[in-house]
Amino acid sequence: MAMVHTVIFDIGNVLIGWNPRLLYNKVFATPEEADWFVSNITHLDWNEEQDRGRPIAEATELLVAEHPEWEREIRIYYDRWTEHFSGAIAGTVEVLEAMKASGCYRLLALTNWSAELFPWARENFPFLSHFEDIMVSGEVKMKKPNPDIFLHLAKTYELGDFSGCLFIDDSPRNCATARSLGLDAIQFESPEQLREALAERGVRW
Repeated sequence: MAMVHTVIFDIGNVLIGWNPRLLYNKVFATPEEADWFVSNITHLDWNEEQDRGRPIAEATELLVAEHPEWEREIRIYYDRWTEHFSGAIAGTVEVLEAMKASGCYRLLALTNWSAELFPWARENFPFLSHFEDIMVSGEVKMKKPNPDIFLHLAKTYELGDFSGCLFIDDSPRNCATARSLGLDAIQFESPEQLREALAERGVRW
C-alpha cells in the first residue's frame, strides 16, 4: 500500500452531525412517527436529488403534489433545515486540524450537499477552511455513490489512479464505490475508530 499523501473527507456525519429526525422528533408526537415520515416521505432518494442539483423549491413542490396530506410537514423540511444538525463532531474535527497543522497531507472534501444550502455550512463551521478545496455534489451535478463524481474528483485534483489517497465516509455505499475505483476507504463509525484506522495505515501527525 502506497504511503498516504492525500486524505479526502466526507462532511455529513463525519465532521458535522446530520439527521432530519432531530427536527421531526419535535414535529411528531413519537420517535416512531418521526422515523416513519423521514423513511417514507422525505426519504433519502428524494433528498439526494437536491444533492445532485435539483432546486429546493422544485423538490418541495414535487413532494407536496405527491403527498398533499403531508404538506405542512414536508415544507418544514427546508423551512427549518438547520434543525437537522447536531453540530461539529469534535473528535473528527480534532483529527482534521491535527492533519492540517502537520502539513504532511493534502486535504480535500467530497460531500453530497445541495449547492443552495452548502454556503450555510461554510459560514457556520470554520474548520471547513482547512481543506484545500471541497467538491460539493450539488455544484458539480453528480453525487456519491456514483463513480462519476469520484472520477471527476480524480481529474479535477490530479489524483491519478488514487494511489496514496485515502477516503473517509460514513456510507457503506460510498466506501464500496471508492474501493472499486482503487481508492482506499475508511467507513467512519466514530472518531476513536477513525484514529485507529488511520494508525493502521501509517497516517501520523
